[in-house]
Amino acid sequence: MEEDTITIDPKTNKPIISEELCSGCGICTNRCPFNAVSIINLPEALEDPIHRYGQNQFELFGLPTIREGSVVGLLGPNGIGKSTIIRILSGELHPNLGKYDEEVPWEDVINFFKGSQLQSYFQKLSAGELKVVHKPQMVDLLPKFVKGNVDDLLTSVDQRKRLDFVQEALQLDPIMKREIANLSGGELQRVAIAAAVLRKADFYYFDEPTSWLDVKQRLNAVQVIRELADEGKSILVIEHDLAALDAISDYVHILYGQPGGYGVVSHMRGVRVGINTYIGGYLREENVRFRKQPIEFHVRPPTAEIKTEALSSYSSLEKSYDGFHLEVEDGKVQHDEILTAFGPNGIGKTTFAKMLAGVEKPDEGKIQKKVKISYKPQYLVSDYSGTVQEFLYTTAPNFGTNLFKTEIMKPFLLEELLEKKMDELSGGELQRLSVAISLSQEADIYLFDEPTAYLDVEQRLRAARAIRRVIESRDAAALIVDHDIVFIDYISSRAMVFTGQPGVEGHATSPMDLRSAMNKFLAEVGITFRRDKETRRPRVNKQDSYLDREQKEKGEYYYLKS
Repeated sequence: MEEDTITIDPKTNKPIISEELCSGCGICTNRCPFNAVSIINLPEALEDPIHRYGQNQFELFGLPTIREGSVVGLLGPNGIGKSTIIRILSGELHPNLGKYDEEVPWEDVINFFKGSQLQSYFQKLSAGELKVVHKPQMVDLLPKFVKGNVDDLLTSVDQRKRLDFVQEALQLDPIMKREIANLSGGELQRVAIAAAVLRKADFYYFDEPTSWLDVKQRLNAVQVIRELADEGKSILVIEHDLAALDAISDYVHILYGQPGGYGVVSHMRGVRVGINTYIGGYLREENVRFRKQPIEFHVRPPTAEIKTEALSSYSSLEKSYDGFHLEVEDGKVQHDEILTAFGPNGIGKTTFAKMLAGVEKPDEGKIQKKVKISYKPQYLVSDYSGTVQEFLYTTAPNFGTNLFKTEIMKPFLLEELLEKKMDELSGGELQRLSVAISLSQEADIYLFDEPTAYLDVEQRLRAARAIRRVIESRDAAALIVDHDIVFIDYISSRAMVFTGQPGVEGHATSPMDLRSAMNKFLAEVGITFRRDKETRRPRVNKQDSYLDREQKEKGEYYYLKS
């Protein structure tokens, strides 16, 4: 029709697709190589975006409600606009109401939200009358920007005069004199949370506050952040651990859309209803289905000991170094099973994984049956400068085969990463790639150290299903070290419990059924869980609630038997 649907932008010298003329016929997506073009049809009901980065670029619809004295959670996949929301609400990014090629005055933004609670918020934000504190996602970058020791940092930001309480609640005493450059991921996370809550502000934003923290530390972080809400502060939290999100939030907004394309903020819901709606995959009020099938949790009976030859077995093991001593009870790993290991940080879980992998040798005892092991470490570092595709060619033995595409490429969504440079990957992208590469190796046992860090809820459950499929198809086994109770409950066949004094001594049990292991572990940390009546997902009981006291009296820390 002699109208140019695709033109070249003279400024950037890149092609632009006219969104008014494009009919979504799909010809250009099929003809253009390397999947460089994708056409996304927006629901008709979506009008008036809050922000757009540019033509043919990401668009955000809606913002969450902010309530004084409440914690509001954001629940949705990576790349759906959660960080954009935090940047807008913190004043770091000026919303353009979809007019990406012009400067939108504050007056227009304030009028856009007329009659809503966000009107007064943006009035105060534009006038510089709001103090905002933001705890970022990538705490591992903290040492690049902050020097000195923990004590000096926290003392300098203690505007609320709550350092003693926060120091005790987050168990910071052992690291107060340590240099920030020498802290582990979990220690950096706790310091970042402490630095945020100690400052005086009207609004607090926490981006993934539980990554690298163990179960007890996660609930300590919940306590510290909840204390801000009790003081009447407004808090927004992005969190992918459903148990932690459940414990920390009063309300949640579900975000849906197309990652990297557009994101929509749904209506506010109570935390239980919101999480259950997310698990169900259907927003009744908006009449939107964002997942084909609901996520299903199963209450599994105790795993019976199978009288067959074990895949691997080991005698009682001992390992000592740097003032730390680990003892491991004898045990065996069975074919087709997924064994999880949980306990506090610094208790020896990674050390045990390394002994099983042959990376470390035990001082006492031995691995009686040598097996081939594929190991994904806890901390991911890549100094490779090429693309993901080039990296996969050199590290994944069956890359390019149909089996690799169905078993690995599809569940971990690697197709969208192939052209990206390795040193430009986000934390979640690097995690997906690392788990995928470990699974692509030929091995008897696959060891994964904290495979859920930086992954969203959908990616965690997709990874769980992919791991289980590969393990069963290869007659192999997996050992997973993680702290996400919902993920552990979803994937485990059996479990090991690590107890002791972090950094000093640790003790690991033999593998046992998940419920017995959870009861033993949760009794140590003094926390009880129940199962949601609707979805069967694990939920944390409030300390000293009726159900908490009843379960502790009966010794049933991991839900009451029905």
